Amino acid sequence: MASPTELRMDQLPSDPLLHILSYLSFKDLVHCSSVNRRLNELSKHNPLWKSLCSKHWLLTEADRQKNGVSWYYLFQQYYMDLGRYIQYYPELKTAWEQLKSFLQEKCPRMIMLIRDGATEVELNNIEARFSCRLPDDYRCSFRIHNGQKLVTPGLMGSMSLSYHYRSEVLLDVETAARGFQQSKGLKYCLPLTFCLHTGLSQCMALESAEGRRMFECFYLCADQMTLDPSAINMFITGCCFSEWFTTYVNNVVTGEYPIIRDQIFKYVHDKSCVATTGDITVSVSTSFMPELSSVHPPHFFFTYRIRIEMSSSASPEAACQLDSHYWKISTPEGNVEEVQGAGVVGEFPVMTPGKVHEYSSCTTFSTPSECMEGHYTFHTLANEEEVFNVAIPRFYMICPPYRKPMVRTKMLASSTSRFDDHEDDGDGDDSKRINMAALEGVWCPPHI
Repeated sequence: MASPTELRMDQLPSDPLLHILSYLSFKDLVHCSSVNRRLNELSKHNPLWKSLCSKHWLLTEADRQKNGVSWYYLFQQYYMDLGRYIQYYPELKTAWEQLKSFLQEKCPRMIMLIRDGATEVELNNIEARFSCRLPDDYRCSFRIHNGQKLVTPGLMGSMSLSYHYRSEVLLDVETAARGFQQSKGLKYCLPLTFCLHTGLSQCMALESAEGRRMFECFYLCADQMTLDPSAINMFITGCCFSEWFTTYVNNVVTGEYPIIRDQIFKYVHDKSCVATTGDITVSVSTSFMPELSSVHPPHFFFTYRIRIEMSSSASPEAACQLDSHYWKISTPEGNVEEVQGAGVVGEFPVMTPGKVHEYSSCTTFSTPSECMEGHYTFHTLANEEEVFNVAIPRFYMICPPYRKPMVRTKMLASSTSRFDDHEDDGDGDDSKRINMAALEGVWCPPHI
């Protein structure tokens, strides 16, 4: 049986209430009036509304004085404007403030790229234009700041190789709406970022369609081995907008992503990827390149950045020069490849006390995850015959989770249907498990 509808005093008609009051004595009416007056006073208790303003809208005493109203009325003002976003506002407002504060200190020219917030009317008009609901966390963020101007560098990170440059702009809602997709393969997808140099874009699914989950964020990657334009693979970057955006900002403000040439570079540094040999320390950070990768055929492109530093307390006699490098590359299946070569990217850096040498390189794999480790060979400047090795720490390059398009998973399903009536017999043959995993449409990186 359905629960009875809850009645509220302000929803009751006046006549029955007046009829009830007519039976009360004067003393009862006075007492009732006093209680109501006291409750009305308590409902506007300033300390209470001050804490609520701080918790939900991140307001300070300076904000209250600027508005010239009580905490109660200040809360009312914000709630009337942003009340539907009260669940997301504190987290997203904090993320934006942290990002701006960081950029002001590290690369202030990027502050000028951030746009003022969009209005509620603008967001409503965009929703009406393509008859699809924008998630509240997305709307909330763009009420705070409406993306950035369409110039580089992009707020959402850059990457540069000798022959390739990428910088992702956070699109404003109007530009994003113009890129809203209704075509097969990308139905109901809204672009979040765009690179003016490569055309790379991150998107958000506004509906659950074609194998995507609603509000999921992803890089798109066309299937290179199909003639069907709807065969779009996805490198997944977030389960919703707020997670996607706040995770990125956290990586920026905590120094996880370095600032290079006044831009945010999306290198990820694992703090365990550091090795010290004598006076020399080697650390590594890595980055996956979705725009140069494909799921089918399997081709996963990574770039890595290596920092070589000699301790400032080292003796001047410890000065040395790098001669060669050695790499040991391993896959989760146990396959090993060894590579040796002269110098590093054509250079033979000389290391002296306090000197830092950094360089970037890249590699491609046919498997979603591999690890690398090795060493550099140096000779001392004082005695060229004195040769020693410096360890390069083991580091992992792992592709983000990806999902294959429905058109391909259906094809895989038909090709593997002969396995449907059989259980794994434990004979070590992985082909069945791989095919059955493909039916799920999602690859998850193994834990290494």
